[in-house]
Amino acid sequence: MAEGEFQDVRTSGWRALARRVLPLLLVALLIGSLGALLYTASNASRDHQRALAEQQRSFEIIALARGFEARTARAEVTLARYVISLDPNTGRLFQDQWRGAASQLKALYYATRKSGWQRGNVEALQYAFAQRGKTLNEIGLRTTYDQKMSALGRFHQAGKSQDLRRITALLDLVINAENARLRERSLAVTIAGDRTEWIGKTSRLLGLAMLVCILFGAWFANVAYAERRKARRQAEIETERADRLEAAVRARTAELSDAYDQLKRESAERAAAEDNLRQMQKMDAVGQLTGGIAHDFNNMLAVVVGGLELAKRKLRLKPEEAGRHLDNAMEGANRAAALTRRLLAFARSEPLLPSAVDPDSLLRGMADLIDRTIGDQVIVSLAHQAQGWRIFVDQHQMENAILNLCVNARDAMEGRGKLTLSTARTTMKAGEIGECAAGDYVVLTVTDDGCGMTPEVLARVFEPFFTTKPVGKGTGLGLSQIFGFVRQSEGEVRIESEPGKGSSVHIYLPRSTKEIEGADTDADGFARTPVLHPPTRILVVEDDPRVLNQTMAALSELGHLPIACDHPSKAAKLLANNVDIGLIMSDVLMPDMTGPEMIKSLPPIFRHLPVLFVTGYAGDTNDSADFEGHAVLRKPYTLMALGQSLAQALNGSHHPGTAAAAE
Repeated sequence: MAEGEFQDVRTSGWRALARRVLPLLLVALLIGSLGALLYTASNASRDHQRALAEQQRSFEIIALARGFEARTARAEVTLARYVISLDPNTGRLFQDQWRGAASQLKALYYATRKSGWQRGNVEALQYAFAQRGKTLNEIGLRTTYDQKMSALGRFHQAGKSQDLRRITALLDLVINAENARLRERSLAVTIAGDRTEWIGKTSRLLGLAMLVCILFGAWFANVAYAERRKARRQAEIETERADRLEAAVRARTAELSDAYDQLKRESAERAAAEDNLRQMQKMDAVGQLTGGIAHDFNNMLAVVVGGLELAKRKLRLKPEEAGRHLDNAMEGANRAAALTRRLLAFARSEPLLPSAVDPDSLLRGMADLIDRTIGDQVIVSLAHQAQGWRIFVDQHQMENAILNLCVNARDAMEGRGKLTLSTARTTMKAGEIGECAAGDYVVLTVTDDGCGMTPEVLARVFEPFFTTKPVGKGTGLGLSQIFGFVRQSEGEVRIESEPGKGSSVHIYLPRSTKEIEGADTDADGFARTPVLHPPTRILVVEDDPRVLNQTMAALSELGHLPIACDHPSKAAKLLANNVDIGLIMSDVLMPDMTGPEMIKSLPPIFRHLPVLFVTGYAGDTNDSADFEGHAVLRKPYTLMALGQSLAQALNGSHHPGTAAAAE
C-alpha cells in the first residue's frame, strides 16, 4: 500500500472515531450538567423552604410572647378591679384570664421545645409566672374573705415586686432572641432566593448549550448520511447474495412453521388425553355414593308392612284374601331387594359375580322383557354380530344395564320411535378407547332416534343423580350404575349424540375365552331342579340376633340341624365341640372380623369344610378372591334360593365368583 493511501485510511479512521466518540462525550457532558443542576436546584429549594419555615416559627414565638404578656397584664388589671369592687364575677373573670395566660405560656414552651437557646429563658419565665400566680391568688383570697384594705396593700406591694420585673425581663429576652434569629432567617431566605435565581440563569445557559449541541449533532448526522450513501452504493454489489440468503431463510421458516403446527396438534391431543383422565378420576368418585332413592325404598317397605299387617288380620277369617296380601308383600320385598342390589352395584359395594355370557343369546332372551317395558309404540330391532364371542360379566347387572338404556331411549323418543340393539366384534390397541387394554372386544350398542343431547348434557350424563327428567321421573342413577358396572368389568362406555339426531351408547367389554355353563343350570348358575341332600349339621355365624333367628328357622324348615354362633371369634370353639358339623354358613360383614377373615383364621383341620357366605352389603370385601371360590348367597333370599345354595355348597358344585340371588 502506498504511503498516501495509508495516510488516507488513517485519516478516515480518526474521522470515524471522532464521529462516534464526540457525540457520546457531548451527551455525557449534558447529562452530567443536567444532573448537577437538578441536584443544586433541589438543595436550593429545600434550603429556601427550611428558611421560610424557621422564619415562620420565629414569628409564631414572638406572637405567643406578646400574647402572653398582654394576657398577664389584662389579668392583673382585672384583679385590681376585683379588689376595689369586691364583685365575685370580676374575681372569676380574673381566674379565667390567668388560666388563659398559663395556656399561652404552655404554647410558648411547646413552640420553643426544639430551640436550645430559648429553653432556659422559657423555663425561667414559667417559674416566675408561677411565683407571680401565688402572689396574685393570695390577694384574691384576701378580697374574697372581705379583707379589702389588706388586699389593697398587698396588691400595691405586688406591683413593685421582683416577680413582675422578672417576667418582663424574661419576655424581653425571648422576644429579642427571636428577633435576632428572625434577622438571620430572613437573610437565609434572601440567600436561598438568590441561589434559585442563579439556578434559573444557569438553566437558560444550559439550554443554549443544548441548542449548540443539537446543531453540532445535526452536522454529524449530515456527515453520517453521506457515509451511508457511500455504503449503500457498496451494498448494491451484495444484493444477489442477500437474495440467496433470504430464500434460505424463507425455506427454513416454512420448516419451522410446519414443526410448530405439529407441536400444536400434539399439544391439543395431550390436552384431550388429560381431560379424559380428569373425567375418569371424577367418575371414580361415583363408587363412594351409597343412596339417594330412599323415597322409592320406603314405598316398597310400605307395601311389605301393609301387606303383612292385612294378612295378619285376615289369616283366620279369610285365608284366601290373606294369601293375596302376603303375595303383595312378597312382591314389594322382591322389588326392594332388586332396588338394594341396584344401589350396591352403583356404589361398587356389591361384589360382581361374573360368568361367561353369549351377548347374542342374552339379547334374544331379553327381547320380550324389553318389548313389555318400553311399550308397543317403539319398534325394536336386534342385530347379532358377536358370532360366538363371549363376555365375562355379571348377567344380572348386564341385563339391568341394557334395560336401563332401553328405558332412557324410550323417554328420549317420548314413547314413539325406533330402537336398535346390536352386537359387534372389534380389536383395539391399548388406550384406544379410555383405559381399555389391547385385545378383542365385544361392542354392545343401543341406538335411538330421539331428541339427542347437547354437549353440555353429554359431559355430565355419568354424574350421579344428574338427570334431565322432571322431578319424580328419574333418580339420575341409571347411567352412573352402568358406568360403574362396565368399569368393574374392565370395559368402557362411550356415547355419541347430537340434538335432534338421536343417541348411540356403545359398551366395550373384553372378549372372554371361558366356557358357558351347561344347560342344566338357570340364569343364576343353579340347577333348575333342587339338589336333594340329607340333613346336615350347619354352623350359622351371624352377629344380628334377628337375622340369626330367622336363618335358624329357615334351616330347620329345610330339615337341617343349625347351631347358632353370634360372634366370629366363637366359631373355632363351636367347631371343636361339634365334630359333626358339615357346613359353615357365615355373614360377610361382622364386628372385629369379616366372614372371609374368620374362615382364613380357622385351624387347618377345619379348612376342608364347605362354606356358604351370605351378604347384603360386601363393602371392602368386593373382590371375589376374598371368598376363595366359596358359594355366595345374597340377602334377602327365599327358602328355595337358600336350599339351592346349600345343596350347591354341600355337593361341592360351586364355582368361584358364582352366587345365588333372591328370587
